[in-house]
Amino acid sequence: MKNITLSADENLIAAARDMAANEGTTLNARFREWLEDYVQRKRRAEEAMELIRELRVRVRTGGRKFTRDEMNER
Repeated sequence: MKNITLSADENLIAAARDMAANEGTTLNARFREWLEDYVQRKRRAEEAMELIRELRVRVRTGGRKFTRDEMNER
């Protein structure tokens, strides 16, 4: 695993370390989680758009337009 150096306000870092400790983890662990999520966001968005494109091809409404209330019915 590679180390990196970041700069931030020392009070902010202290508060973040305290929060992480209260959650039973470390600031490093939280940062690694954030970094992984940050990198994967674009991929997840692209996968979601691909699913929408597939559904547009497969789902047919017969040309009928639904009202907002109909769209939100469960």
